[in-house]
Amino acid sequence: MILVTGATGEVGRAVVDSLLAQGIPVRATSRDPARARLPDGVEVVAADLGDASAVAAAVSGVDGVFLLTGGSEIPLHDKTVATAAASAGVQRIVKLSSGRAGDDTATDPIPQWHRAGERAVRESGVPWIMLRPMGFMSNALMWAGSIREQGAVFAPYAAGRVTVIDPLDIAAVAAIALTSTPTGQILTLSGPEALSPGEQVDIIASVLGRPLRFVEVTPDAARAAIISHGVAPSMADAIMALRATALEDFTSVVHPTVPEITGRPAGAFRDWVARNRAAFA
Repeated sequence: MILVTGATGEVGRAVVDSLLAQGIPVRATSRDPARARLPDGVEVVAADLGDASAVAAAVSGVDGVFLLTGGSEIPLHDKTVATAAASAGVQRIVKLSSGRAGDDTATDPIPQWHRAGERAVRESGVPWIMLRPMGFMSNALMWAGSIREQGAVFAPYAAGRVTVIDPLDIAAVAAIALTSTPTGQILTLSGPEALSPGEQVDIIASVLGRPLRFVEVTPDAARAAIISHGVAPSMADAIMALRATALEDFTSVVHPTVPEITGRPAGAFRDWVARNRAAFA
């Protein structure tokens, strides 16, 4: 049995589906199991990842853990799960980390949180695999509202290019990593090409069959827009620091990990947009 945390999110749910397709029993954590809406056959247990006793019960009897945590509580939650997993004799942890966690010069919050989480997993003694994706294709969903209402995307860092990855590819790699990939590995994940925000908008326009505008805005304006959607200022700062890394060379590197692990090419951004067309139309 595999325990999946973050199972109701896009990546976590895809991991659940991939494991079920292989006939592997799945247990998932949720703060509110009644609202989890996971497939039949998934054992959903109530657990806040900061609650050591609830986490200990959740990891009891599982063979592996897919560890997906978010925000400033990443270090605490990763340590809580890893410690409980070690006590329960779990055979492996696959942690969804950040592509920048291995860069010691990255001192902004998100890589620091994941770096601390990775350290907690390693120190637990449980065999591990770290998944370090670059950007997510699904981040483009943040543009859906302005595309529908204004036919435009307003974003900073127009010159930045990122090898964004389809969340389904992350999940496919994770499912294999949870069952057969040798542990002790760091797997850096990317899509098949580096794209700027403007190039992504052009692809969305092509799929929708209508023109869209890309308008570069200042980082301050982008930060204000994030906060206007109810995000705390401190988290908005962390998001903006992550976005700024699109200007660095390493974010545009294509990594062969997805085809090496899954045996098929990484999905293209156009295919992701086509699959999610309704969100933008």
